[in-house]
Amino acid sequence: MLRYLTRSRTALAAALLLPPAVCAVLLPFRAWMSNTNAALLLVVVVVAVAILGHRLAGALAAVSAALWFDFFLTRPYERFAITKSADIVTAVLLLAVGIAVSQLAARTRELKVIAITDGDYLAQIHHTARLVETAAGPDTVIDHVRRQLVGLLGLSGCRFEYGTLIGHPPRLMEDGSVAWAHRHWDADRDGLPAEEVELRVSHGGHFHGRFMLRGTPGTAPPLAARLVAVTLADQAGVAFDSVSPAAG
Repeated sequence: MLRYLTRSRTALAAALLLPPAVCAVLLPFRAWMSNTNAALLLVVVVVAVAILGHRLAGALAAVSAALWFDFFLTRPYERFAITKSADIVTAVLLLAVGIAVSQLAARTRELKVIAITDGDYLAQIHHTARLVETAAGPDTVIDHVRRQLVGLLGLSGCRFEYGTLIGHPPRLMEDGSVAWAHRHWDADRDGLPAEEVELRVSHGGHFHGRFMLRGTPGTAPPLAARLVAVTLADQAGVAFDSVSPAAG
């Protein structure tokens, strides 16, 4: 979280400071450099800020670029005023294109993060599947999946109960939603409930036990992570096929 906040502040600072800095660098060349070329350079700056930070930083950089383009590079200089219609069009296009391209750049960065995250999810599923094939018994798989669930869902704790269904705790369902009696629980917004949440382990129609998940306040694991958790629990159920665990 601290790393994200630092990066966010850096991106916002860059959005405010980079456009005027680039315009100042272009001052000696404004007599012979076309305003179109200067605007293109500023678009590059906007894209760089969007890639560094997020959508808000990209949009702020686009607005800053348009304002300082007007101030430094269009006549009358050093005033927020434009007299030539061509410069007005260029400034408006700079703003519009800058905002559009910055949003696309931010979206591309988000998709890259999602792809990396999905790759990590697949690696965890694959690792557990291999363990199921090679483990001497389900206890090893259960312990491995328990540790995976803690990291995957950002849990403060996780334990496993063999073959019991005592009580009616909230339940992580196969579709990644959380069912809790007749309550509607928004897991995307509120994360996991304060009570322990059960994640059942079964295979071939036989119930073998359940993971009891203890969420971390302020943490909301995404739907993709919750679906992976269900898949890992299913794999743990497969481990019970040939060997029954000792009662625990």
